[in-house]
Amino acid sequence: MTTTIIADDHEIVRRGIRGILEGEKLCTVVAEAADGLSAAQLVEKHKPDVLILDLNMPRLHGIEVLRQARASSPATRVIVLSMHNDEPYVIESLRAGASAYILKGSESQEIVHALKEVLSGRRYLSATLSEWAINALVAKPADDADPLQSLTQRERMVVQLAAEGHTNAEIAEKLFISPRTAETHRTNLLRKLGLQTQTDLVRFAIRKGLIQP
Repeated sequence: MTTTIIADDHEIVRRGIRGILEGEKLCTVVAEAADGLSAAQLVEKHKPDVLILDLNMPRLHGIEVLRQARASSPATRVIVLSMHNDEPYVIESLRAGASAYILKGSESQEIVHALKEVLSGRRYLSATLSEWAINALVAKPADDADPLQSLTQRERMVVQLAAEGHTNAEIAEKLFISPRTAETHRTNLLRKLGLQTQTDLVRFAIRKGLIQP
């Protein structure tokens, strides 16, 4: 049986998705996550066949969860379930390795259809998204100069938490590191990104879709 992890910060959404999947007897839900960091850790632990992932997740943005999931469990296929229908989110998700992108306003059976498609090795997009346009844009090489690519996995986690306004002590607690280490990560990532102030960091995070404006 196909194994699945559901990651969404709303319990009612997770329950609804679980009900749909188990009702169709398509897969077994092995775990649920209410935040991004837990989602990434659960994928690394269970290495499920499928991860159903929301983008707006606390503690770690869905795009970063997606990148980490693809790195720790390459065989896991990721279905993004999001309220965002604008191209930057879709493009970034597909470039990060998502197999499908479904809008939360879709019919419930679309999740079932998307699951069947990705398990067959195909990409799936909600009908309201322009597939030909997305494919054309995804085919374009990503910007090699993207400064995010210069950061380590831990530094990318710190970027989001710092941009959300967390102190070094709070970041340390969330990531199970020392405050001194959190401070070092913050200093290094600011240097790598060419940023000077907290305002610069927040603007960068918004521009990259890591946090909401």
